[in-house]
Amino acid sequence: MTNETAYSLKGLFILIIANKRLFALLSLFILLQILPCRAQRAGLKTNALCWGATTPNVGVELGLSPRTTLNVAAAYNPWNFSRGRKMHLWAVQPALRYWFCQRFEGHFVGVHAHAAQYYGGFKQKLYDGYLAGGGISYGYAWLLSPHWNVEAEIGIGYARLWYKEGERIYCEKCSISRRHNYWGPTVANLSVAYVF
Repeated sequence: MTNETAYSLKGLFILIIANKRLFALLSLFILLQILPCRAQRAGLKTNALCWGATTPNVGVELGLSPRTTLNVAAAYNPWNFSRGRKMHLWAVQPALRYWFCQRFEGHFVGVHAHAAQYYGGFKQKLYDGYLAGGGISYGYAWLLSPHWNVEAEIGIGYARLWYKEGERIYCEKCSISRRHNYWGPTVANLSVAYVF
């Protein structure tokens, strides 16, 4: 691991815990939801929209209380495309969800965090970097049977990006370090889930 990679990872973790009050409040909320746990239910899911972008993904959702769940989604894309185009990435997005009816059924709102590392590009430039952030979301889950459901979710939020931008032909001295603050959609989810 290079020093630059270590500093980028350090910056990622600093961003996540930079606001100590918010971090403490979210931690307390999660702990309070875990305490009254009864019979646990869980779901295993995959996002069809990510598959449409050739990105394999999986999600696990655990029941914390009758109306709250913890959802953790992960994606990994190792593919190279024609004409030198590529987008290698890994991403993780944990979310705490509150269900208005009961978990895994009906309307829900959530708060999520996300982190990713990416390398690639589709035009003249290559991008090599990291992102971290969070946001809020709204969704709905339709029951298809006692064990199967379909879930749709949309979310907005913030992401901080640290990356190097360079020409498609690799040149260490030619790359430019950049940072970018992104505000906008952070979740787009159309998932099929198996609940057990």
